Amino acid sequence: MREKAKEGGSVLETKRKRKKSRLYEIWRQLKKNKLAVVALIVLVLLVLLAIFAPLLAPYPYEKQNSKLSYAGPSADYLLGNDKLGRDILSRLIYGSRQSLQMGVIAVAIAATIGILLGAVAGFYGRWVDNLCMRLLDIYQAMPMFLLCVSLAAIMGPSLRNAIIALGIGTVPGYARIMRASVLTVREKEYVEAAKAIDASNARIIRKHIIPNAIAPLIVQITMGVGGCIMSGAALSFIGLGVQPPIPEWGAMISDARSVMREHPTLALYPGICIMLSVLACNLLGDGLRDALDPRLKN
Repeated sequence: MREKAKEGGSVLETKRKRKKSRLYEIWRQLKKNKLAVVALIVLVLLVLLAIFAPLLAPYPYEKQNSKLSYAGPSADYLLGNDKLGRDILSRLIYGSRQSLQMGVIAVAIAATIGILLGAVAGFYGRWVDNLCMRLLDIYQAMPMFLLCVSLAAIMGPSLRNAIIALGIGTVPGYARIMRASVLTVREKEYVEAAKAIDASNARIIRKHIIPNAIAPLIVQITMGVGGCIMSGAALSFIGLGVQPPIPEWGAMISDARSVMREHPTLALYPGICIMLSVLACNLLGDGLRDALDPRLKN
């Protein structure tokens, strides 16, 4: 019994070491891409900014002062004030919360559904695969953003509904990538060995297929966050996302469009925030793609 326990412990220890070494190898490759490292730092700073917004923002985002309407930058208000006299810097900081929520949660919803759908379609094949793929073809017949707008309009304008609309609207991309990856994994020896010992299909998919097929999806998830941040800002811009007085970068641009010629910075600042977020996600995705590609390792 003791020998079996020791053997079991050594197997677990070996798995942990392999996992650590794999993560270290990915990090070692990622560090070679300086732009990806800078992008990672920017994203970490954005997440910390969103988490600690009440501590970092100089003023509450809803605090108004009519005497400071469209006031320029000053020592007290570093980026100036909007038409209601609210501090733009504070609203940008608080707005990071809503934008990151739309990006991260929407991608989490889309990736979860897409991973399950793609894994089932790729593993079972035949009529299951044909059925799933034809449904996705119908799904993708409508442009993604138009589908998101339609869903958000049906459910009503709010942050939660915008997140759900973005999550549902972006499922097909994740499902197709997962299916393609599963098709290469399902013929591996460890899958055949699991079938030989009569492991259930659900266990094979959960324990062997998804963990070994998910690597290509990590890059898509990273870039998808940036895409959902931009699409979420677009939904808020047309009034289907975050509702006033809660700040959100797309909504801030929408508020400023009527005075964009007289006060261009009101739209410029949130636009820069959206650009930096999306650019950081794309650069990190490129870095992860290179780090996860075994052909680029040296």
